[in-house]
Amino acid sequence: MFNKILIANRGEIACRVIKTARRMGVATVAVYSEADANARHVRLADEAVLIGPAPVRESYLLADRILEAAKRTGAQAVHPGYGFLSENEDFAEACEAAGIAFIGPPASAIRAMGSKSAAKALMEKAGVPLTPGYHGDNQDPSFLAAQAERIGYPVLIKASAGGGGKGMRRVDHAADFEAALASCQREATNAFGDDHVLVEKYVLKPRHIEIQVFGDKRGDCVYLFERDCSVQRRHQKVLEEAPAPGMTPDRRAAMGKAAVDAAKAVGYVGAGTVEFIANQDGSFYFMEMNTRLQVEHPVTEMITGLDLVEWQLRVASGERLPLRQEQLSIDGHALEARIYAEDPDRGFLPSTGRLVHLAPPPESDHVRVDTGVEQGDEITPHYDPMIAKLIVWGADRRQALSRMRQALAQYRVVGVQNNVEFLSRLVAVPSFADANLDTGLIEREQALLFPETGEVPADVWLLTALAELLREQRLAQKAATSAPDEASPWRLLDGWRLNGSAQRQLALRLGEVVQDVGVAVVRGGWELTLGDQRIFARGTLGADSELMAQLGERRLRAAVVATGERRQVFFEGRSWPLAMVDRLHVGGAGEEAEGGLRAPMPGKVIALIAQPGATVERGAPLLVLEAMKMEHTIAAPRKGVVKAFRFAPGDQVADGSELVEFERAE
Repeated sequence: MFNKILIANRGEIACRVIKTARRMGVATVAVYSEADANARHVRLADEAVLIGPAPVRESYLLADRILEAAKRTGAQAVHPGYGFLSENEDFAEACEAAGIAFIGPPASAIRAMGSKSAAKALMEKAGVPLTPGYHGDNQDPSFLAAQAERIGYPVLIKASAGGGGKGMRRVDHAADFEAALASCQREATNAFGDDHVLVEKYVLKPRHIEIQVFGDKRGDCVYLFERDCSVQRRHQKVLEEAPAPGMTPDRRAAMGKAAVDAAKAVGYVGAGTVEFIANQDGSFYFMEMNTRLQVEHPVTEMITGLDLVEWQLRVASGERLPLRQEQLSIDGHALEARIYAEDPDRGFLPSTGRLVHLAPPPESDHVRVDTGVEQGDEITPHYDPMIAKLIVWGADRRQALSRMRQALAQYRVVGVQNNVEFLSRLVAVPSFADANLDTGLIEREQALLFPETGEVPADVWLLTALAELLREQRLAQKAATSAPDEASPWRLLDGWRLNGSAQRQLALRLGEVVQDVGVAVVRGGWELTLGDQRIFARGTLGADSELMAQLGERRLRAAVVATGERRQVFFEGRSWPLAMVDRLHVGGAGEEAEGGLRAPMPGKVIALIAQPGATVERGAPLLVLEAMKMEHTIAAPRKGVVKAFRFAPGDQVADGSELVEFERAE
């Protein structure tokens, strides 16, 4: 077994590897960019080495700097995590040439399976069923368009290298093919340094099922059952579960055998995943093989009781697989939800900023949180905006679903837009709860997943007001205890007045709605007035913003996090971004100017689509912004004239930068 390993990655996977290595008595070395100088994986590792500036091409993708760090620190092996250089055959070869073990498959296996096109050719030769499509080397746009016509729309354009939904587009009409192809190629180049794509028939209502395989250096290989990853947005997984609902033993054995055969065909070593597109009738097609550990591997660990990172370290050091196929079994059901800094209501646009408040649910034997960040850390535009992976286990799917709902209701994030509330709706939607799964579930359930904003419940206004009063009381008590005269009447906070009790108004706001809550001090608490409702209120507010409240005869639990004027309220599995209103403050008047369109986040301008001076309709694409390794199209908010662009392709833009001078057309 190794004495010291280097983790050539960041975020939650680096933290995950460090945790397992520490349990096994293996020392760890972290590498980090300037943007990650204070990152959690750096704080956890035994040693850490700076490898460059924030952009991945100047840090995490520089194999020579990573190998130099390994040699300098005496690391015997490199764990690549997932993403970055994890599926780079040149990096694997460079590790071996330097006498440093690569904790993953041999370079030959990565090369064989790293290209989706080459992998499909290999599987075709082995007799594994493939989705109809074109997987060859001819990348001429007109030729690919002709192939799409031959295959028949809808088709899927997919980057041959990499994964994570990047460089992938569904195209329903021939008129859209050229633009989609160009976008895929740009995104693939930026993410993987390779613009090669393939074109496949888009299977309607498909399920995405993958098989976890594991091989050792002696040629033995097993499969650790399957995961259903059908619930996706923009071809990127949102929820994963194991085992796959409705999977029969015969189908599991057939898919498992196909996956093991595929792994053995390339001499596979270590953890890998063979992914299949499955029809509702049970038939399946080989899609690709990921020659690395997957983001969703924890659900496999939860149902098998195994640590796949430990298996990786043991196999890479030359040990046999810890278990044979007949010794593996499934226990219960597991679900994983990816907690992202993104705004589901704005097309899942990534969000950046400081995690002002971060409170995950408590971990236990059946609740696990894998994360690379802590409260106070920054979500930057340089890397994937994942906050954490939330994994739950249950004796069956129903219990796992119940635990996931409860855990999401306890998850609290303030400082960035996030998808926690969206995930809560997603796991509760009937089609998911009933396991009616396919990759189009989110699009199909738009009405339930993106409901119109309703009125704020009365309890939310009252709980926010109560929390504010308790916070004021705590601050006043703290100030009073420092007063020199302990007998001073100013230490009393009972609201006493000569001719009656103290009364006041608290003003709260959500968007354009401002709500007044009347406050009167009474014995043991306050009387709150909301509209025609008057109610007695008292409670306690913990240092972690947890509120235990009594409203009338009811006892309620909530959390109210204060940051500046904002009061983020978490109650009954939902959250509301309220704000305190200062009635004495007089703001400016007038309407907001309509002169330009601003960048929703920091990024780089990739392409200008509209022509300056052109009149465009609402929704027309104006330019493409690349951020967090994904492309985002900025569209016209209404019919208007594109007067001028403020930036050229290749320019970096800051959050809020004016991108386009846009004038409303009559």
